[in-house]
Amino acid sequence: QVQLVESGGGLVQAGDSLRLSCAASGRIFGVRAMGWFRQAPGNEREFVSAIRWNLGRTSYADSVKGRFTISGDNAKNTVYLQMNSLKPEDTAVYYCAAASAGCAPTDFDSWGQGTQVTVSS
Repeated sequence: QVQLVESGGGLVQAGDSLRLSCAASGRIFGVRAMGWFRQAPGNEREFVSAIRWNLGRTSYADSVKGRFTISGDNAKNTVYLQMNSLKPEDTAVYYCAAASAGCAPTDFDSWGQGTQVTVSS
């Protein structure tokens, strides 16, 4: 089991930036990828971004490409999501996730508790 703890959410204005962090602990040796998902009120949870832990390859949802950047620090077992040029439609609870096999959105099987990001217009 992998434990994930997010931090860094908050209330910002449109155009501002935020950086989310996610610290992993527990059975980290089995983690193949880490990622971020988000869920806005009334919507299903959606994929935002992911990074292959050992390869460094990244993927992004079309809605955040060019604005968000995912990165990882293996030494700290931490993954980051740098969010720039935030829009009101980015408002959601952001969840950190870990995948034990693969990097597809359906491969993620460990979840953090979520951190709220609110972007005002």
